[in-house]
Amino acid sequence: MRFREGAMALKELKLRALKAKPEAGKYADGDGLYVRVTAKGGMYWQWRIKTPTGETIVSYGAYPDVGLAEARERHRDARRQRRDGINPNESKKAAKLAREVDAASSFEVVTREWFANKKDEWAPSYGDKILRRMEVDVFPFVGRTPIAEIGAPALLTILRRIEARGAIETAHRALENCGQVFRYAVATGRIKSDPTRDLKGALRKPVVKHFAAITNPVKLAGLLRAIHGYAGTPVVRTALQLAPMLMLRPGELRFARWEEFDLDAATWTIAPARMKRGRAGKLHGDPHTVPLPTQAVTILRDLYPLTGQTGLVFRGERNQERAMSENTVNAAIRRMGFDTQTDATGHGFRATARTILDERLGFDRPVIEAQLAHSVTDSLGRAYNRTEFMEQRRKMLQSWADYLEQLRAT
Repeated sequence: MRFREGAMALKELKLRALKAKPEAGKYADGDGLYVRVTAKGGMYWQWRIKTPTGETIVSYGAYPDVGLAEARERHRDARRQRRDGINPNESKKAAKLAREVDAASSFEVVTREWFANKKDEWAPSYGDKILRRMEVDVFPFVGRTPIAEIGAPALLTILRRIEARGAIETAHRALENCGQVFRYAVATGRIKSDPTRDLKGALRKPVVKHFAAITNPVKLAGLLRAIHGYAGTPVVRTALQLAPMLMLRPGELRFARWEEFDLDAATWTIAPARMKRGRAGKLHGDPHTVPLPTQAVTILRDLYPLTGQTGLVFRGERNQERAMSENTVNAAIRRMGFDTQTDATGHGFRATARTILDERLGFDRPVIEAQLAHSVTDSLGRAYNRTEFMEQRRKMLQSWADYLEQLRAT
């Protein structure tokens, strides 16, 4: 391929013509810069230089991705490097390596590496929430930034954005997760210290908001009567009747399956994977067995012809392959005239039972906590009884169901 000397520098018009009708060769622009045209129409900006071991080609990219003006600018930079004794190709390799090192230590890469090391310790739903939080609220702003370059002010700016939309608790959780990532980066030698330590007290305190719950027996009696007279579907009515009686979380009730029940033995055995636990507890923990009071057995037997024998107990109205919506119970409570912000919620029934069983009916707190599926501990936080208090819980739940029935009748 012969080199074509040109008396004048290249023009854009000439380049376009060569692109439209390639003619293989090398076309000079000036100061050693030329464009090499291949027979297939490829056009590459190049400069041939001498090295101690021979010659080498300095490449600036392909036309038209790299236009004439940009090619000349890159060539000027390379000539300055050459003048200073620097091989432009070696300089490009060093810059590429630096970018790769930066990319390997970017905040997002380190976060995903930390997440991969930790995720097996968490329930999948919990891990998904953490990763989604980082993807939505943090990565768009500092994901590509080398983690060593991120300081407390940059993090605070991100957290202020979250606060600005009213998600105060999310801002605190994002700060906690970022701190975990930075401490992992310290442990793996990427950074010297964790900048989140300097943000202690910088965020607004979240307002603790408990689920609305009725603890006054008179008000509770009114809600129980409203549930007894509820005119909605049998599935929703059954859920409303069992929710205050069995003290379970709404999700545990909502996804109940008929094969989990032994109505003759009056027990409900919930698989560990469906309980609110860490990953190890979900995979290897014991199931949570709920002793059923006679009232609960009767209610479930009444529903059995409609949704039994296997599958979901509380099926969705539109899609019977799915559980009823998480908002169904609260929506029913609102339709009965109660405010789910101030009066009662499906989750609040747990607080109702805990309070009245302790303060009015005098049951032992460890037994109450065992029924709530909380760990039973002593005053120092140590587990002191690993039994399930099954007989005590059976007596307690029967007494609680009797109490609710008498309360409704008053």
